Amino acid sequence: MFWLGVPGVDDLTEHLSDTEGTLSTGKLLQTGAFLAVSFIIFFLIIRWVKKTPQISLMDDSTRYAAWAAYVVRAAFWSIFLIGIADSVISFLRIEDFLTPLVGEALSQNLDKASWRGTFVHYPLIAISLVIAKVSRSLGFTWLALLVVISEFCIVLSRFIFSYEQAFMGDLVRFWYAGLFLFASAYTLVEGGHVRVDVVYASMSHRAKAWINTFGSILLGLPVCWIILTMGMDTKQSSLIGPIISFEMSQSGYGMYVKYLMAGFLLVFAVSMAFQFVSYILSNIAILVHAKDAQIAGEES
Repeated sequence: MFWLGVPGVDDLTEHLSDTEGTLSTGKLLQTGAFLAVSFIIFFLIIRWVKKTPQISLMDDSTRYAAWAAYVVRAAFWSIFLIGIADSVISFLRIEDFLTPLVGEALSQNLDKASWRGTFVHYPLIAISLVIAKVSRSLGFTWLALLVVISEFCIVLSRFIFSYEQAFMGDLVRFWYAGLFLFASAYTLVEGGHVRVDVVYASMSHRAKAWINTFGSILLGLPVCWIILTMGMDTKQSSLIGPIISFEMSQSGYGMYVKYLMAGFLLVFAVSMAFQFVSYILSNIAILVHAKDAQIAGEES
């Protein structure tokens, strides 16, 4: 919507309340098309639910958990590939190797954050989506190792060779932020977060299900919703603004990935929301005495 300049519901409401109207015919058609697609998707979801009564709550829970894991896998591969590619470009640019290697025209384009983001970062994100679909493994252990190696290289080059560039620190921050935000959602998927089980551990399965359901609805999903709505409310919002403008760091010779780091929180919110929905469905299945939920509860 922001990239295409499609007016939102607030703009449509203002247009309808104004006697003279504030939107052109073209903008009204764009808004109408967006609302139509939204309603079509909504009714398709209802139709799918009614046509597939054989799919249980646990099946849907598993599907949402798989989506959360896929988002995290795709995000991991994206920052891994983009980190390597962008740091190599930045190094070649700083040491004046880029122009002799790729030519004057391409070198000038790679100096622009919008061009590098559109023609280098986005294709790598598309490749990451494919890799995440094919590969079911996650490499957060390797990402942690890469962060350590990157930091070690900075220390080594600074104190032994007296060489340090801005892109080296940018790479560490880029991978470090991704490690914590994406690994948080992945740890939730795997059930690895530390829990205070002094009271919770002695409860029955139904009592735990009630706590998990209301905890996810009242505490988990609202946090994700606040991040998404506050960060993407307008074109100038704190998360969507940097992405649209391809915001870069103040250092002209660093990596051009600052706008992607704003998107880390969006990935975090989406992946966590998927997993919280998965929790809600699986625990409701326990509350309604679904057979597969009882089996899963006994196995756990």
